[in-house]
Amino acid sequence: MATAKDRIKVLVGMATCGQAAGGVKVYPEVERQLKELGIEADLNAVGCIGCCSLEPLMDIVMPGRTRVTYKQVDAEKVGKILQKHIKEGEIDKKSVLAQMHTNGKDENPYEGVPFFDEIPFFAKQRKIVLKRCGYIDPKSFDDYIAMDGYKAVTKVLKEMTQQQVIDEVTKSGLRGRGGAGFPTGMKWSFASKSPGPQKYFICNADEGDPGAFMDRSVLEGDPHAVLEGMIIGGYAIGANTGYIYCRAEYPLAIEQLLVAIDDANKHGYLGKNILGSGFDYQLIIKEGAGAFVCGEETALMASIEGFRGMPRSRPPFPAIKGLFGKPTNINNVETLANIGHIILMGGAKYAEIGTEKTKGTKVFAVTGKIKNPGLIEVPAGIQLREVLIDICGGSDRKNVQIKATQLGGPSGGCIPFEHAETAIDYESLIQAGAIMGSGGVVVMDEMNCMVDVARYFLNFTAEESCGKCTPCRVGTKVMLDILERICRGEGEMEDIQKLEDLGNDIKAASLCALGQTAPNPVLSTIRYYRHEYEQHIKDKFCAATVCVPLLKFEVREDVCTKCGLCKKPCPTDALVWEKKQTARINHATCTKCRACIEACPFRAIK
Repeated sequence: MATAKDRIKVLVGMATCGQAAGGVKVYPEVERQLKELGIEADLNAVGCIGCCSLEPLMDIVMPGRTRVTYKQVDAEKVGKILQKHIKEGEIDKKSVLAQMHTNGKDENPYEGVPFFDEIPFFAKQRKIVLKRCGYIDPKSFDDYIAMDGYKAVTKVLKEMTQQQVIDEVTKSGLRGRGGAGFPTGMKWSFASKSPGPQKYFICNADEGDPGAFMDRSVLEGDPHAVLEGMIIGGYAIGANTGYIYCRAEYPLAIEQLLVAIDDANKHGYLGKNILGSGFDYQLIIKEGAGAFVCGEETALMASIEGFRGMPRSRPPFPAIKGLFGKPTNINNVETLANIGHIILMGGAKYAEIGTEKTKGTKVFAVTGKIKNPGLIEVPAGIQLREVLIDICGGSDRKNVQIKATQLGGPSGGCIPFEHAETAIDYESLIQAGAIMGSGGVVVMDEMNCMVDVARYFLNFTAEESCGKCTPCRVGTKVMLDILERICRGEGEMEDIQKLEDLGNDIKAASLCALGQTAPNPVLSTIRYYRHEYEQHIKDKFCAATVCVPLLKFEVREDVCTKCGLCKKPCPTDALVWEKKQTARINHATCTKCRACIEACPFRAIK
């Protein structure tokens, strides 16, 4: 009888990115083609390996051979790839991405196919949190166990005291990956020492930053890793109940979590007397309604309790008086996904990765004007330039340069590409005017107006303000009004100083981190791009051609190549062009939609 190792495996990327790219059509076609070709194989859906721009991905694992990943697979390619790879033993080199070792010394690599660590996107990454994502079926308990799953829980409950667990996490130097960067071991120590028979442990999966999808990808691709971190954390602080607060906009993540919790209960890793240790632990999922402020821990707890998500004053801190008035610890998804690995590799070994003050790796979601967007995990301290150029391939458009990078989401700041040597660690990013945040990286190029970028992020935080404190509720709205006036060409020079003064006052006086960080995008863009603010105000000019009221489009005759690419996308036929003639614009019908600017690869329209 054939064992699992002897069977052919086909795996299709079915995380949110994979499904959106067409995985929902590829998966059933793989199932159909396997039957039609008479191939006996295990077909599974897996999470995201990070290169979202190359989805849908399909992996084939042949017994005794290396695992091979195919990129941008569609329903038409499936049959050809399966026939060639499985039936004929050949690689479809037009569609192949890379191969990876899977079975130790017995592997036979495919000649001419690169390994993952030879591809620039993966070469500088170091995967700890994302180690299993994309390689295991997230709904398979056996797959998780096969990659050292729940070994850390077993070690903790059978060999370690609560204090020893906290000491190991402290030794690792792990800091909270949700944005604040508070030392995790210290946080657990506070909750552990807080007296009381009832304590709670919360996983914050309320990922709300625009352009961020780190936590979602971990929950979709490796949910048991988060459960394992929560079980260990609950044991360490003396909590018997854990809550996972996940936004309802993540239906696939919630589905995977429900399956994982059910399996963990069935196999004795949740429930009563786990592994005969006398430790009881239950997990409950609470779906959030999508309020950004509920990422703040006291607002999150209010939401779990059934109240409107609004932050409260501290002290008392949650470690003393948290959920339902009991001692509570809160960590985000990425922080908890590190815990099992730290226990198995040892805190000291983990601390060897990264920098002196920022240990380990960090997961980032890279989006925007970048050639290879996606999910990456890199050692802390890597330079921003290495992420943007070496890993993600630089600008996604020829003749257009990267201009800036927004780190930390709406709470972060913009770092110009001239400062791309900045190390990605907590202290260096703060010094540069940004923050680590939860890990969102939005890349902007020369076609982005930095005043408009500041307006966009401030509009988001102003709308998401809970309204409890005046500095945030009123101050962000006043700042937004000023920015909107500047973008309309109605600004005054003193507005720049007003924005700086208001921003610093809001940071100092707001109740929670939402208000305290909301002015960051404005202050950082003024710091580095003051000349753009002055252009908008004094010259009534937007160099990036984004602020429509300031625009009057003209074709640069000295740059125009007479190709006519700009004419087709114009919705009002305002772009006049004849073969071998320089294009011109009819201003009477031009709606300033910018379609021609986007279509011209030579930047001939100003």
